[in-house]
Amino acid sequence: MYEDFFGLKERPFSKTPDPRFLYLSRGHREALARMQYAVEERDLVLLIGEIGCGKTTLSRALMDALDDSFKVVCLINPRLTPLEFLNSLARRLGVEEPARYKVDLLEQIGKTLFEYYEQGITPVVVIDEAQLVPHRETFDEIRLLTNFQLDDQNLISLVLMGQPELKRRLKHRAYEPLRQRIGMQYDLQPLGPDETTDYLDFRVTIAGGSPGLFSPVAVEAIFAYSNGTPRMINHAASLALLEAYGCGVRKVDGPVIDAVILELENSPLN
Repeated sequence: MYEDFFGLKERPFSKTPDPRFLYLSRGHREALARMQYAVEERDLVLLIGEIGCGKTTLSRALMDALDDSFKVVCLINPRLTPLEFLNSLARRLGVEEPARYKVDLLEQIGKTLFEYYEQGITPVVVIDEAQLVPHRETFDEIRLLTNFQLDDQNLISLVLMGQPELKRRLKHRAYEPLRQRIGMQYDLQPLGPDETTDYLDFRVTIAGGSPGLFSPVAVEAIFAYSNGTPRMINHAASLALLEAYGCGVRKVDGPVIDAVILELENSPLN
């Protein structure tokens, strides 16, 4: 709609987690480096962050950073019983007919992991929105996956991503065995004011535009509204471009962003 008006080749603030648009703030860069290191070490890594801070986009970037010696299995719906979790994992690992009973299912998974090892491939299981895992027993099965190992290395790498409530949940003594298996953890923080400026310019540039499309006043208002959360920045910035396009102005300035923030604050969804 507004791409040609602003000299863009595509929309810079899409809701889809496209790794091309991943702005690597200091925190995001460190999170990605830690995740990649843990995966290469066949370890269990825990990534914590608020809603919309970029966890899913980071997982996509991690997948892109890994070569053919890794097989990534991404579980985006963790609301599973222990048996459902193992069944889903087995299928995604390539088991054609997962067994009905847990003991047989675990044997199938173990056999498949060893076959991958013989091929020089490391399976990486990414569990998104892990705070939604409904049963402690399912977390037990996740922990027990780290028991698939040889004398000198694990046969699988695990990435748990979730909101801060996941971290609070895992502090309970019932989850002590799982906590002890976590080799690396990182808490992803929102962007700061300067990073918000860089974030907006970065995404506009990737979309084919030029930096400075958002005035300093507009950036300040977007940061105040979003508290540095990328998803909320995207939402406000996208509406701001529509508003500017409708007003026939080629830069998001004070009056444009004031109208957008007023709309957002009066929205029944807020």
